[in-house]
Amino acid sequence: MGGYILCQTPRATTPFFIKNIQMNIFSLEELCYYLCHNLYLADKSLFNEELCFWLATELKLPALAQRLRPYLSKAVSTGDLIYPIFKEINYLSYEELKKLNVELREMDAMPSRQRRKKKGDAFMKNGMYRKAIDLYTELLSEEGEDQSGLTRNICHNLGCAYSRLFQMEKAAELFAKAYEQSKDEQELISCLLAARTFYDGDAYLAYAAGLGAGDEVLDKVKLKIQAFEEKDQQAIMPADIDAKLEEIMREYHRSTMP
Repeated sequence: MGGYILCQTPRATTPFFIKNIQMNIFSLEELCYYLCHNLYLADKSLFNEELCFWLATELKLPALAQRLRPYLSKAVSTGDLIYPIFKEINYLSYEELKKLNVELREMDAMPSRQRRKKKGDAFMKNGMYRKAIDLYTELLSEEGEDQSGLTRNICHNLGCAYSRLFQMEKAAELFAKAYEQSKDEQELISCLLAARTFYDGDAYLAYAAGLGAGDEVLDKVKLKIQAFEEKDQQAIMPADIDAKLEEIMREYHRSTMP
């Protein structure tokens, strides 16, 4: 699916708005691309009457809309929902279709908690950090047997989501929980990197000691901080500052959408 893709259907005048990631799409090819890269977001929040109406009226594909409608009120697999769309324009090659079939089988075999964690990961990938935080927090509140370190991974990703929103104390707390689960040094380093943004001097050293961090780990944290500080910073011309700030604020508000 690399390179350019020639659109085989009309381009919509009015886009379809994908609420999950706050994005407009204008063609069936764009919808196919979204589905290929966001399988875990292909649920009833996307497949609804609004999508069918858009397919029928904007893309002039009433037959496709009619094929999808019976699935809207049924408990069906993700494959049942997406295959009619892919087949409409033969979007996938044979090899890509084989790969997709494997991914769909893996999805169907996943325990519910693991599958929902993957949905949170998809929110993270699309910069929807508040949605990811809400889903990860819900998963952590549920009791149940851990599957292959799933709780540790949820804690880590939740810490990453908080750090993207500059809530570093919460991030450190979650990285610490991930470290408790795994005793993985990388989790400890992530925790200390977050803590270094709000602790200084003796307070930071005391916090690190409380987690059992030795000199070797502290040195690794120090090197990572130095490497970050030495990165070249892109210069912003004075005339571009307002536009850059507006872009940052727009992205921040998008990432915190409920």
